Amino acid sequence: MKSSSIHQETSQNLTDPLLTPRFAAAMDDESFTTTTKSYWRFSKNDFYPEPTFRNFSTYLSAVSDTPRRLEDRLLGRSSDVTELVELKKQSEHPMHRCLTWWDLIWLAFGSVVGSGIFSITGQETHNDAGPAIVLSYAISGFSALLSVFCYTEFAVDIPTAGGSFSFLRIELGDFIAYIAAGNILLEAIVGAAGLGRSWSSYFASLISSNPDILRIKIDSFAEGFNLLDPLAVGVLVICNGIAVSGSRRTSILTSITSIISAAIIVFIIIVGFIHAETTNLVPFFPFGAKGVFAASAVVYWSYTGFDMVATMAEETEKPSRDIPMGLVGSMSMITIIYCLMALALAMMVKYTDVDVNAAYSVAFEKIGLKWAKYLVGICALKGMTTSLLVGSMGQARYTTQIARSHMIPPWFALVHPKTGTPIYATLLVTTLSCIVAFFSSLDVLSSVLSFSTLFIFMLMAVALLVRRYYVKDVTPRSDHIKFLASLFLICISSIGFTIIFNLNKGGWIGYAVTGILWFIGTLGMALIPMKRLPKVWGVPLVPWFPSVSVLTNIFLIGSLGAVAVWRFVICSGIMVVYYLLVGVHTTYDMAHQDPMEVKVEEGTGKGDQVVL
Repeated sequence: MKSSSIHQETSQNLTDPLLTPRFAAAMDDESFTTTTKSYWRFSKNDFYPEPTFRNFSTYLSAVSDTPRRLEDRLLGRSSDVTELVELKKQSEHPMHRCLTWWDLIWLAFGSVVGSGIFSITGQETHNDAGPAIVLSYAISGFSALLSVFCYTEFAVDIPTAGGSFSFLRIELGDFIAYIAAGNILLEAIVGAAGLGRSWSSYFASLISSNPDILRIKIDSFAEGFNLLDPLAVGVLVICNGIAVSGSRRTSILTSITSIISAAIIVFIIIVGFIHAETTNLVPFFPFGAKGVFAASAVVYWSYTGFDMVATMAEETEKPSRDIPMGLVGSMSMITIIYCLMALALAMMVKYTDVDVNAAYSVAFEKIGLKWAKYLVGICALKGMTTSLLVGSMGQARYTTQIARSHMIPPWFALVHPKTGTPIYATLLVTTLSCIVAFFSSLDVLSSVLSFSTLFIFMLMAVALLVRRYYVKDVTPRSDHIKFLASLFLICISSIGFTIIFNLNKGGWIGYAVTGILWFIGTLGMALIPMKRLPKVWGVPLVPWFPSVSVLTNIFLIGSLGAVAVWRFVICSGIMVVYYLLVGVHTTYDMAHQDPMEVKVEEGTGKGDQVVL
């Protein structure tokens, strides 16, 4: 017990969010040794340095040992020290600590506020919520804020580039983190490709009524893959090129464009309220409560993107100050902006007259401001561009930490000594997303996304509860059993509530039963003493807020339909095959490597010079 407490204290000291720039720099200096290796290298050992892959016979031997290794990985959990210090050595050079809370606020704004607010608001106002669309945005904003709280506490305690991957690996284990990582990469590739295609369509719509005018049609290709989009590829290459040139440079560009975009949005809101008619708010609930929640599930996607900023914790100057102000501050501001924009639209135009495709542009035309549609267009294009910029940064950092753990080749974890950015990881995501964007249409891409984001947000809430209530060798067995029982009640009642709502059966009795079970589960957990508390910044009202986050994310998952669930299951199944053939062996070797062998590989580092 005593050694465990000492280990926990050491871990907390290393991950103490009171990271001054001087301490952070010192930690980076201790984590890295200078190297004579060139950054631009491509040997087999750079991709698969593990003992398992020395030759074919060692691989066959490892495969025959898969059951034991799989058990080890299923039960294995990483640690704060491993993610913060040990894995960083795989990058050979540190990322530059150059971001402040101001940078994070505008990076989050640029990542989250894209074209969705302009396209989705009209659709949901007209079809599902009516004037109550403002409540849909408020509900979704609150749900997103709960997820932001979870991300913020983790990022302050563990300021590393891995984001949710590292957090889940520490609290829920290697395998769960791998499934999350696989879906993160899939989402990164498909999301970037979809944004590239959207940018191309929106730009084309500004110069022509045909959104496909800039695409090349190949009749011999299958439907959905026969419109080649070189403009989307060009946009992706440019945005990723800027992102890889340096975090500080990308942050400054994003801040300037986001501030301009915010000014345009404020103008839209003011003009909207000047021409508002309160009579357009009647009836306020034309589709009832079900319509409000249905719209809430759709507009939730306008809030996604903040998780990309959490991956930049490794590059923040003072994580304890900058991350809470950057993430929580930006999401609070975005929620207020979205609600005001939705209310302005609802008061300008009767919900039955709202155009589902270009709500704000048509609304401005009706009040005689035809030129304002160009402001909307510029704002939407800018939003997609900054989403691509920030997305490129975040996706590359996810990939870097995944490569540091050896779940994918560690070659992708290398950080360039001059730019301080993971060039190889960026090239991986860029290449794959460009290929997908070149061939695939938007409807094909949008059908692949959705499930993984909510699934990971739900896991993050569960991981935070685990972090607070369970510490290995410290939590008594009785408390551990109570915690698992409470967590089971929270999850099963959330699933039951979602099923009842979507089937529209069971009435108030079903809602009452599932609601009581959820309350009992959360109250039971609240009565268990916590075993770990954040030193500086933590999620308020634990376990209530994380429990609500579990409920809302499961509820939103339920709104996606069976097709989205099956796609997630199939994709995860393919990922499991890769894990059994490769991932379980590379991570096992990484976890059980000989310290002396590592020392020999690192060398003394004295007098070495960086070779570019």
